Amino acid sequence: MILIVILVFLGVFVVAALLMVATGSDSSQQAKLVLARLDSVLATEKPEMSDLLVDVRKNELMSSIPWIDRYLRKLELTPRLRRLLYQANLKWTVGGLVLMCMAAFIFPAYLIYWRTGTIVLALAIGAGAGFLPLGYVLHKRSKRMSKFEEGLPEALDLIVSALRVGHSLNSALGLVTRECPDPVGPEFRVAFDEQNYGLELKTALENMVTRVPVQDLRIVVTAIMIQKESGGNLAEVLEKTSQVIRERFRLKRQILTHTAQGRLTGAILTLLPIVLGCALYILNPKMMSLLWTRELGIKLLYAAGSMIVVGGLIIRKIVNMDV
Repeated sequence: MILIVILVFLGVFVVAALLMVATGSDSSQQAKLVLARLDSVLATEKPEMSDLLVDVRKNELMSSIPWIDRYLRKLELTPRLRRLLYQANLKWTVGGLVLMCMAAFIFPAYLIYWRTGTIVLALAIGAGAGFLPLGYVLHKRSKRMSKFEEGLPEALDLIVSALRVGHSLNSALGLVTRECPDPVGPEFRVAFDEQNYGLELKTALENMVTRVPVQDLRIVVTAIMIQKESGGNLAEVLEKTSQVIRERFRLKRQILTHTAQGRLTGAILTLLPIVLGCALYILNPKMMSLLWTRELGIKLLYAAGSMIVVGGLIIRKIVNMDV
């Protein structure tokens, strides 16, 4: 029975792959032709022009499969997932992320159901496994946002130095795009290009806040907008803003140091029952199998899993402090 299911799955997978290749070949040829025409018009073949040109061709493809792409465009959740992928600096498509989550949900759930025969436990473990691709995206996004926060004061120092020697704010933003590493430089580059293409400074900065939802960046944008409306010395305002951001960052690090013991305690208390259960199953499988072969054991598993999740969330709420 299992062999038949595996063969059916492999057959469906091969047919779907062949359809993807067949439907994607024509579109890829057309895309290459269009890109070649754009490159010839923009003269990107010249090395001296390649550094001056900005690629304004945005790839809005949700999935390489046409019907999945059309379906994802109709969902309201799609723009949020696309923004998450952009903020995480991943080259995935929304369709690829959805398919990975579905695959990570289906296979563990089927294996657990085949092993235990309990559909609720299979769905719970499958749901946890299906969240792993999205959790990886959120992890990459969090690391990139933290890196942006660390590099923002240095970018503000460059802007302050440029303003004090007589450059305009637009020229100072251009200096940040050339001198600051990723992710600060590329994000300021987008805002700099949007302003050069005709957007107002306020709109370009608000778009950057939408792309990078960092509290420190909101402070900087608010300071610039207030200075534009009321006047004053922008260099001095940004210098004080940089000092405030550094103090917030120092305070945040200090809070992380003080709450390290609580976070470690939460991790140990959450993982200890799982590790202990696996160890007991290795030592005595017959005894531990009572938990999923009898009705009382299944109820105990549900209760224990619920209490672990609730306890972990409570500890996380206690140790997480907003600065």
